[in-house]
Amino acid sequence: MLDYGSIKQEAILPNRYKRTLINQIFPIILTGLVFVVLAALLWLQINVLNMVTTTDISLQLRWGDILIGLTVYLKTAIDFAIFIGNLMDKNPGTKGRIGIEIGTAVGNAVGTMAILLVWTFFKEVNWLLAAMVFLAGLVLIRLAQDSLDHALERKSDYPRWFELTIETLDRALRTIDKITGPVLDKIVPSHKLKVTTQKKFWSLFALAFTVPFILGLDDFAGYVPLFNIVNVFGFGVGVFLGHMVLNIALYISPKRTIKAVKNPLIAFAGSVAFIILAGWGFIEAFKLLFLHH
Repeated sequence: MLDYGSIKQEAILPNRYKRTLINQIFPIILTGLVFVVLAALLWLQINVLNMVTTTDISLQLRWGDILIGLTVYLKTAIDFAIFIGNLMDKNPGTKGRIGIEIGTAVGNAVGTMAILLVWTFFKEVNWLLAAMVFLAGLVLIRLAQDSLDHALERKSDYPRWFELTIETLDRALRTIDKITGPVLDKIVPSHKLKVTTQKKFWSLFALAFTVPFILGLDDFAGYVPLFNIVNVFGFGVGVFLGHMVLNIALYISPKRTIKAVKNPLIAFAGSVAFIILAGWGFIEAFKLLFLHH
């Protein structure tokens, strides 16, 4: 005698596997494909730029440069992770994930490529490059403050000395921001946008594009001082790879990923790293203006 209950159960299981395949595996594979396409476009952009500039940008890929790009991207992507995690929560399903993945990846890549385009021509003239590097240092100070905001949210979870350290550093950064803020507010747009539910694919794509585009501008501009020691192509590929890794982590578990990137110790370490890089950038700008002939 047939057991209709077991037959029904067996019919449900394949459907469940199909849903898992569509909702999880397919978007993750798409994330990898988008990364490959964007890396190829970056390679093409650099080839075109090399045709019109006197100093070629190297197209050699070195693991060290890729690792630096990946690491610094993940360090600056706290607000992005929170934004995209909330966007995924309000726009569930395969269609939503595809729109978010393509939109965020393209937005980040376009922002990155825009800064690369500007830097390529600025580096030909010392005083223009010095101005860009100095601005990059100011952006890093702003990023340091943004990173520290997340440490301040849970400072009471840690020893008093750590709490005092965060508060002291925060006051110093806010003092600097009072002077540089009016300038940065006009140059660097805010990426704190409202997360909403989007019914149409292209509306979701546009919203997902906006924040990473601004983030790509901020981050790549902020790391212009690194271009003196790293291969720009490898660094850019590392940035795209970091975006892919973060997206996959958000697909698997948005809540755990957001919790990890908001950890006060990680946020504090990122803030200190930004300050060090900003100081390095100011020194490089001084050298370009006064020590280069």
